[in-house]
Amino acid sequence: MLGLWQALVSLGVLPVFFFGDPWPVFVQVWRWFQTGEIFPHLWATLIETLLSFLVGTAFAVVIGLLLSLNDFLARLLDPFIKAANAMPRVIFAPIFALWFGLGIWSKVALGTTLVFFIVFFNVFQGVREVSPVVLANVRMLGASRKQLLRHVYLPSAASWVFSSLHNAVGMAFVGAVVGEYLGSARGIGYLILAAEGTFDMNAVIAGIVVLTVFALAMDTLVTRVERRLLIWQPSAGKSEKLRIGT
Repeated sequence: MLGLWQALVSLGVLPVFFFGDPWPVFVQVWRWFQTGEIFPHLWATLIETLLSFLVGTAFAVVIGLLLSLNDFLARLLDPFIKAANAMPRVIFAPIFALWFGLGIWSKVALGTTLVFFIVFFNVFQGVREVSPVVLANVRMLGASRKQLLRHVYLPSAASWVFSSLHNAVGMAFVGAVVGEYLGSARGIGYLILAAEGTFDMNAVIAGIVVLTVFALAMDTLVTRVERRLLIWQPSAGKSEKLRIGT
């Protein structure tokens, strides 16, 4: 793809003004890191993304567990949750900017709303998918509500939660960058916006490349943590062997 992009730009099929040039994009990224210019911006975006990810996930897990284990609250809040999920959360960005200012917390608030619903519905569904046979057997063994939560509900929800965290990482980055677009003095979104203002397409693409690389790095980190924490869960091949052996 890079070779095709370079060829089309060199032949004049794709105008450089609109599509950039691969080599100057690479040079721009190299210059940012060589001079250290990008580090304050990258640090700001990463902090906003990480806080959005952690806060949104924490709220989603707690509220998801609470509602999944309380039918009355689940039925009571169901229309409000569906209505909030139906609204495009990006429209709250100007409101958060008014409430929290143009600092880090307006970006964190926006990112939290984007992360929350992705994780919340997976936690809720994961707890509801617990086998009633397993629940009945554990209760017969005298398990308390706390033991049920620790040994049955949380393990059941864990795989659902981690499957949603991969999408949540991307949404946390979206919240941080959109917030920086609306008003910020630093951040990768700010760099991209400044490059757009001067019609510097190579710098715009360079900013997108940096964001993509770090989003993939965070996704890889989530995958490693998932494998570490869900080591008890058999893989598809092992599950099939166990089923055949049984």
